[in-house]
Amino acid sequence: MNELLRQVRVIDPSSQMDRIADVLIIDGMVTAIENAIAEYPANATITEGSGLILAPGLVDLYSHSGEPGFEERETLKSLMQAAAAGGFTRVNILPDTAPALDNLASLAWLHDQSKALSSSLSFPALQPWAALTLEVKGQQLTELAELATADIAGFADGKPLQLAMVRRLLEYLHPFGKPVMLWAWDRAIAGNGVMREGTDSIQIGLPGIPAIAETAALSSLLECIEAIGTPVHLMRISTARGVELIRTAKERGLPITASTSWMHLLLNTQMIASYDPNLRLDPPLGTPTDQAALIDAVQHGVIDAIAIDHTPCTYEEKTVPFAEAPPGAIGLELVLPLLWHRFVESGLWTAIELWSALSARPAICLQQAPPAIAISPVGRQAINQPTEMILFDPQQVWLAKPHSLKSSASNTPWLNQEIQGQTIKIWR
Repeated sequence: MNELLRQVRVIDPSSQMDRIADVLIIDGMVTAIENAIAEYPANATITEGSGLILAPGLVDLYSHSGEPGFEERETLKSLMQAAAAGGFTRVNILPDTAPALDNLASLAWLHDQSKALSSSLSFPALQPWAALTLEVKGQQLTELAELATADIAGFADGKPLQLAMVRRLLEYLHPFGKPVMLWAWDRAIAGNGVMREGTDSIQIGLPGIPAIAETAALSSLLECIEAIGTPVHLMRISTARGVELIRTAKERGLPITASTSWMHLLLNTQMIASYDPNLRLDPPLGTPTDQAALIDAVQHGVIDAIAIDHTPCTYEEKTVPFAEAPPGAIGLELVLPLLWHRFVESGLWTAIELWSALSARPAICLQQAPPAIAISPVGRQAINQPTEMILFDPQQVWLAKPHSLKSSASNTPWLNQEIQGQTIKIWR
């Protein structure tokens, strides 16, 4: 299909492009980006792009799938529909399904299912993280060398591991060259807490989790990485002190990248006064100081990427008191419009900074080539890049109702609220 997008805003972090231009797409390839295109195929579909944004597809580092095992929460189809609706062209899911993605057979099944959905419905590409430990229980290593031969994003459990286990894993995985993702978190220190410890937890009356549940584990993990040298992606960073530890470690040359959840950038402990169970997250929302540190760290690349950590739950699971609710919230359909409105429209971040954290840098963390629209915006030179991009309308308003969400889950604090901004087309 041939298409001409007229006067669309083109954003591409890979070429640092942010300009208004005509874009010509022929046979699935971007062939021209110009101030104005007068010559184009007679059969081209013309879209007036004023006010619209054409940009690379988004990349989700890690999310949860209900299928297999918890289809009442989310199926692969609804997960991928939600991702497409949110502008994601690549999604990587954690291995905590049932059965867990800890063997070649389960990985092959998931690959076949997602491939069939992607080919028939133009859904995002989906890759699994292979489990580090059997049944993601943190007790016994999987057949790592065997799993390394599969089509995987890398290795992760998505759960905290004991340091002795981490040491063995990093030594074993060092020669494989696959991404390794770990969560620095101490369950014993966290105890029975359900929100970040501090003045807000005291006033709200909920048991708190001290910041050192993250930072003590992170300090130990960084020591281990420095000693062994295996590159690691650090997921779910949520504290100001964690940001400082990562900044210092990067300055010392440790082979690390890091991500934080999108909700930790938008919300903080003060919002938990509503007792909305959808605000119970793991790790918990940070204090305003934590939130400010994370926002700054993402903007300046100390935290490399924004992760979605989409976690579907049923209505029954979340319709309980805050402290009894399972942690997690959905986000694939909400993250782009909410972050665009909060950070770009406010002038706090540039559009390129946001797109870098949601698209280019997550791909780099996965050791993948970033989605890109163009190599360079030079004149009439043919660019001929395969399309992996989205068309986003930052002004379109929609209501986040259970029937309007593509996800079969609706556990989000933005439920029943108006959302400004929506992806209206995806190419891949």
